[in-house]
Amino acid sequence: MLRQIKYFQAIARLGSFSEAAEECFISQSAISQQLQALEKELGVQLVDRSRRKIALTPAGEHFYRKSLVITADFDALCRETVRIARKDIAQLRIGYLKCYGGQEFQLALAAFSAKHPDVEVQVFNGNHEDLYHLLVSGGIDLALNDQRRAFSDDYMNFELITTDCAVELSRRHPLAALSEIEISDLKGTPCILIASPEQQENECAYYHEIVGFGGEFLFAENLEEARMMVVSGKGVMPIEGGTQPAHFGVSLCRIPLCRNGKPIRRKYCAFWKLDNSGYYVKEFAEILKEQFSV
Repeated sequence: MLRQIKYFQAIARLGSFSEAAEECFISQSAISQQLQALEKELGVQLVDRSRRKIALTPAGEHFYRKSLVITADFDALCRETVRIARKDIAQLRIGYLKCYGGQEFQLALAAFSAKHPDVEVQVFNGNHEDLYHLLVSGGIDLALNDQRRAFSDDYMNFELITTDCAVELSRRHPLAALSEIEISDLKGTPCILIASPEQQENECAYYHEIVGFGGEFLFAENLEEARMMVVSGKGVMPIEGGTQPAHFGVSLCRIPLCRNGKPIRRKYCAFWKLDNSGYYVKEFAEILKEQFSV
């Protein structure tokens, strides 16, 4: 019955017997017969065939929604059973910047998990130094990080993108009217950073000495908290990565950051140890690279 249920789900989702048959790699007559067998087993009609376009009956709508939960649970059960039986569990541990504001990492993670549902993916986040130490200690297999150190020959330094830096600020802020902001214009404006108490000193040093922020530093534990501080007018936040438009939403805007009229730029890479360059590590890095190229 499980196979018949999956055939029915394809028909319901695509609204077409022919498209569902093509997706399931069987003939149209065969998928129709399987649906009829399922309806006979249940004793109810799931699909209204009297219309030109396929439509589900009320019973079919209910069965479709509930069946999605059942098949998802069944797939998870199968994966967990295999993991228990196997000692060589396929696993990928990935770290990314907790202040990262782009969508590329999430999209890459979704694409990888869809392609390799049997690989157990563990995700960690942290500041630059957190990820560096996790990578060195073997706590993660791959890190999405900004480049602050010279490349090491012991690691694969897989360049993803070099992008312009930006700050997020409240749309009520006077500087929100600008198309770009000079770092010197922010000398009297608090800079909001996302950092754990242990990493606050390192982050302050980097953004003051390297990037050039000259004002007070405020701290948040995560991106959501930092954005709430920005919305409430407590300061501006340097945002990591991402290629979103400069203006978004109704309360925030994102504006490029410059120094002496030139964009401040930052390089992002996927880093992993050369002696840990397994298939999944390389493939995830390639998928991540594709997301930055869109």
